[in-house]
Amino acid sequence: MTATIRPETIDGAVLDELPWGNFPHGEDARKAVHLLRTKEGAARNAMGALIGMCANDSRAAVALAVPFLIRIATDPHHPHRTVALGGLATPARARYFGVASRAEFLLHRSGPRHDDYDDYGVEVTGYPAGWSVAAARAAITAGTPLLLPLLDDFDPAVRIDASYALAPAADPDHSVRTAFAARFAKEQDPMVLAALVLATAETTRAHPHRPAIAWIREMWQDRAQAPEVRLAAAIGWLCLTDEPAPDVLHTTVDVLATEERARAMEALPWMAAVGGNEPGLLRCVRRMLHPEEPEP
Repeated sequence: MTATIRPETIDGAVLDELPWGNFPHGEDARKAVHLLRTKEGAARNAMGALIGMCANDSRAAVALAVPFLIRIATDPHHPHRTVALGGLATPARARYFGVASRAEFLLHRSGPRHDDYDDYGVEVTGYPAGWSVAAARAAITAGTPLLLPLLDDFDPAVRIDASYALAPAADPDHSVRTAFAARFAKEQDPMVLAALVLATAETTRAHPHRPAIAWIREMWQDRAQAPEVRLAAAIGWLCLTDEPAPDVLHTTVDVLATEERARAMEALPWMAAVGGNEPGLLRCVRRMLHPEEPEP
C-alpha cells in the first residue's frame, strides 16, 4: 500500500482515508502526521512520537506515515521539513540500534517469508517486523525522485539526512548509488562526504556492486581524503567484504579514530544509532577490529 501512495499527490483527505485503525497505535500515528502537516510549533514533538513507536518495535503504523513525511521533508517552505527528513527512514531499518559488527552493520535483512516470518522477527504488536520495514522501504523507493534533489540542498545537515533516507531505497538500476557518486564528486564538506560513503556502502550491501566496493576501498587508502571520509570508508569496506582487515587498515583507523573525531562523527545518523557507552565510531572500531576487547 505505501508504494502506491504518491507523496506528490497526497493531501489531508488521503490522510484520513487510510486504514490507520488496522494497525496498533495507528490512530496515534495519524494524529502525529496531522500535527506535522499543520506546521504548528508543537508538531516537532509529533516526530518524536513516531520515532518512539519505532524504538518500541511498533513500526507498522509508522510505515504508513512515510509518504506523508516525504512530502513534508521535500517542501522547502515547511517549518518541520528537517525534522521529517531526519526521521522518515526510521521505520525502514530494524535491529540497527546498537549494532556495530561487520556481520550486521549497514545490513538490510531479507524480506518477509510466510513460513517463519523473516530475519527481523516479530514486533511486540505481533506483526512481522519485516513487513513494516519492507513497506517503509517501498514508500521511500516510490519517493526517491522527490528525495534525490535534497542531496544538493544548501544545508549540509539536510544533505547528510537525505543520504541516510535514500540508502534503504530499492536500487536495482543503481540510480541512487549514481546520485551518491555525483554528489560526492562535487561535495566539499567532510562530514557530508563521509555520509555519502556510508550511504553508498549501505546500498551496496543490499545491491552488490564490485566497482563500488573497490571505490570504497580506495577511499580509506587515499591519504588525500579527509579523515572522516577514510574512517567511513574503512567501516563500510569491512561490512562489504569477508577479507581479513589488512594491517594498513588497522593502522589507518587506530591513528584517525580519535575520541574528538568520533564525537564529531555522531552527526552521522549511522554512528548516532550505534549508541552504547561510547561514540558510535569507536564502538564500530572495537567490534570490527578488536572484538576481544571488553565492553567499556
